[in-house]
Amino acid sequence: MAIDVQGIRRDFPILERRAGEKPLLYLDSAATSHKPAPVIEAVASFYRESNANVHRALYRLAAEATELYEAARGKVATLLGARSEEIVFVRGTTEALNLAAHTVGEARLGAGDTVVVTEMEHHANLVPWQQTARRHGARLEAVPVTDSGELGLSAYERLLSSGAKVVALAHASNLLGTINPIPELAQAAHRAGALLVVDAAQTVPHMPVSVRELGADMLAFSGHKMLGPTGIGVLWARGDLLEELPPFMTGGEMIGEVWLDKATWADPPRRFEAGTPPFAQAVGLGVAVDYLAELGLVDVRAHDVELVERVLEGLSRREHVTVYGPREPSARAGLVSFNVAGVHPHDVATLLDQEGIAIRAGHHCAQPLVRRLGVPATCRASFYVYNTTEEVDAFLWALDEAWRLLK
Repeated sequence: MAIDVQGIRRDFPILERRAGEKPLLYLDSAATSHKPAPVIEAVASFYRESNANVHRALYRLAAEATELYEAARGKVATLLGARSEEIVFVRGTTEALNLAAHTVGEARLGAGDTVVVTEMEHHANLVPWQQTARRHGARLEAVPVTDSGELGLSAYERLLSSGAKVVALAHASNLLGTINPIPELAQAAHRAGALLVVDAAQTVPHMPVSVRELGADMLAFSGHKMLGPTGIGVLWARGDLLEELPPFMTGGEMIGEVWLDKATWADPPRRFEAGTPPFAQAVGLGVAVDYLAELGLVDVRAHDVELVERVLEGLSRREHVTVYGPREPSARAGLVSFNVAGVHPHDVATLLDQEGIAIRAGHHCAQPLVRRLGVPATCRASFYVYNTTEEVDAFLWALDEAWRLLK
C-alpha cells in the first residue's frame, strides 16, 4: 500500500517554511532527515517531564528515565531483528564505526593481517580502518568499483584470500546509491575467516533490515537520518562478539569495579556506553522507529524506488547530464548523484537553491570514489517519505533552468 505522502508532510513543521520567496523543497535527506512532530514532542516532553540521568540513581524520576532509555533500545532491537543486549547506543554512525575499528583491531588484528574496504566507502568507514591497520601493522586493501557503480566481486574474493580478518563496507553507497549484496559478501567473508562490518546509514532508515538475514557481524547507523534526533546512533554486533571486545572509551558507567590500579568492565552493551549517554535523543529515536514502523518500511522503500525511477527517467532524457551508479532504480538507495556538462556542481546547487531546492554538491565524504569517477565533485538529490513526485518534476524543471543560464 502506498504511503500517504500529503498526510506525512503535515507531520513535519519545517516543510511549512519558505526558502526566500520559494517554498522549501528539500532533497538532502541522505545528509540528514527532517523530524516529524511526534519526535520533536517526545524529546521536548522528556526534558519537561522525565529528565534525569539513567542507570545512576534509585529515585523515581531516574528510574523512569532509565525505563524510557531502555525501551528505546528494545525498539531498535525489534527493528533490526536483534536482541536488546546487542544494541549499543553511540552518538552516530561515525562513532559506531570508530568503536568497531578500535575494538576489533585490539581483539583481532595483528601484523600482516588484511582489512578489506571498498572504493565506495564514506570516510567514516574508511579512515578509522586506516588508523587501526596502521596501529596494528595490518594491510588495508580496497575492492574496486566497476564503471557501472558496483563492486568488483572477483577482486573481493581475491582480497579475502590475502589474510583478511575484517571486511568493512557500506550497505548502500551514499554517492552512487548502489545497494551491495551483503548476504553474499558476508558468506564469502566468513568462509575466509573474516568479520563483516556494515555501514547501514543509508539503508536502515529506508528499508527493512534484518541483521540475521544480512549475515553481518557488526552494523552501524544514525538516528538523524531516520527522522530521529541528532547525537544518537547505533552499533549492533553479535552478542558473542561484543563479549569478546574490549572497551572503546573508559570512565563512568562502563565499569564493573574500579581500584586505584585496575578496573573490570561491565557486560555489554554498557561496556561500550561510557559516560552520560544520549538518553533524551534515544527516546526521540524510539519514537522515530515507531513512526517508521507505522508507515511500514516496505512501503517506505517502495516510495523511494518510485521517486528514484522518476528522477532517473527524467535525467536520462537530458543529454547534458551524467548520472553515476546503477541505472536500475531497485538497485539503488533513495538518492541520485549526477553532473551537468561543463558546469561545476556548486554552481548547479547554488542556482537550485535560488528556486528553494536543497541538494548536496561536493565529494560527499567519499573522496576516493570521486577520484575514481574522475570528477571534482557531484550533485546529489536524495529522497525520503515526505518527498513527492511533484517535487521531482519541480527539481527537473529547475535543473533545466540552471542549464539554460549556465551552458
